[in-house]
Amino acid sequence: MPVRGIDYSLEKNLISVKNQEYENFKFLCVVDSEEEEALKVIKKLDIEYITSSYKCDKCSGKVRAISTAIQLYNNYEVYLLADSDIEVKKNWILNMVMPLNQEDAGLSTTFPYFYPKNGFWAQIKEIWGFVGMGLMESKLTRFGWGGSLAFKHELISDSLEFFSEHVSDDTALTKICKQKGKKIYYVDSAQPDINSPDTFKVFAEWANRQTALSISASPKVYYYGLLFYGAYLFLFFSAILMGVFYNPLYFLFLIPAVMYIYNMVRRLKHIKPVNILGSIILPFIYMTNLIVAKRMKKITWRGNTYDIEDKNLL
Repeated sequence: MPVRGIDYSLEKNLISVKNQEYENFKFLCVVDSEEEEALKVIKKLDIEYITSSYKCDKCSGKVRAISTAIQLYNNYEVYLLADSDIEVKKNWILNMVMPLNQEDAGLSTTFPYFYPKNGFWAQIKEIWGFVGMGLMESKLTRFGWGGSLAFKHELISDSLEFFSEHVSDDTALTKICKQKGKKIYYVDSAQPDINSPDTFKVFAEWANRQTALSISASPKVYYYGLLFYGAYLFLFFSAILMGVFYNPLYFLFLIPAVMYIYNMVRRLKHIKPVNILGSIILPFIYMTNLIVAKRMKKITWRGNTYDIEDKNLL
């Protein structure tokens, strides 16, 4: 677990990983330096940690941390990556490593549920994350999500240098998996929670960064997204205008929008009026994210700034 800064509910997150029912595992945190502010929590919980030392020029802090741990502890059969903002259930490790028994398995992954802790934008983030779940459920669009991702040592034993040349650990591991002809297994039973107290500023920065990383890794994401959400919004407004000014039967063209909203709402662990509103405006937000992210040349991630124009780094 690479750790930088104090995440919301950090102590609770660390305890959930430490107290797994799975017995045969080592829990290791990786920090940038001994001055890391999260160390007071890590030490309090008596969790082992090391400092990042892997030599790489353009990699992200997270990739450096992961590379350091794998290089130092290179005799493990399986590695499981975890972001410090996830809270997991007691059988998380078991569920994550189980698919790796398959010979064709390259990696196993899951996708989080963004649990809102306060405010409107935290509620929006909760629904925003459902698109990621949808992508995971299809083998065609599935990818490795680095917040909770497991892989066998053999996947990276001859690819650590390649991995360490990237900014995004997710993209690098997904590339390695596909290059070796291995499958990505989606484990919805291992879904963690991310406790999100997002303000508008925090949410906007996060959503634009996630979209920019996706577009940089695969430009098709931008064009497919533009086509889908552009068509959705055109049909939405056309149905309303034509229904009001010409014939009420045109309101039938709102059925796709209603089904879209229904598919968002049915994933909710709890339903509030704000969730319905969020589902209605979400396509507008996605379209905005696509437009803003397409123009982004750099991203800020955990206090560091990275150039995302160099496609080889993603």
